Amino acid sequence: MQHSQSVFPMYVSLKKVEKQVGRWLAESWELDQIVPATEAAPAGAQLVLLELYLDERASYRLNLDMDNPMLYIVCDEREDGTWVPSMISADQNVAAGCLEGDTPVLNLPMPEAIACWIEAFITQYGEVEICAHRRKHVNRRKELAEEQNRGRRH
Repeated sequence: MQHSQSVFPMYVSLKKVEKQVGRWLAESWELDQIVPATEAAPAGAQLVLLELYLDERASYRLNLDMDNPMLYIVCDEREDGTWVPSMISADQNVAAGCLEGDTPVLNLPMPEAIACWIEAFITQYGEVEICAHRRKHVNRRKELAEEQNRGRRH
């Protein structure tokens, strides 16, 4: 399966590992393999899509501009505790939202080919100005303070 301008299909497999934590054994899930869907599917791998969205371009840019850009694999957790990869995102806000909702997320360094593909997507559809909602709030407080100071001087 080939990728398009906005969808990059990949095969993802996970593995359960046991780690010694103090005196106890703890089970956790890790990424086993991730390969483009143009290659043969590894045993037990799921076909998962990395899909790009126009309204997330600013987040993609922030991710690409970091020293270590990442991909985030969002997983579903079955009743027996097994994790199954359900989507891949290049937007750290999506990953953070999933984690806040107790949805498991694994991350991995972004492969160079994926970074180039995302860069081409951003270039094709244009850069988006990064809005910091907190900045607006700070600027509004500053404006209110200036108005109050002007009122005191008169």
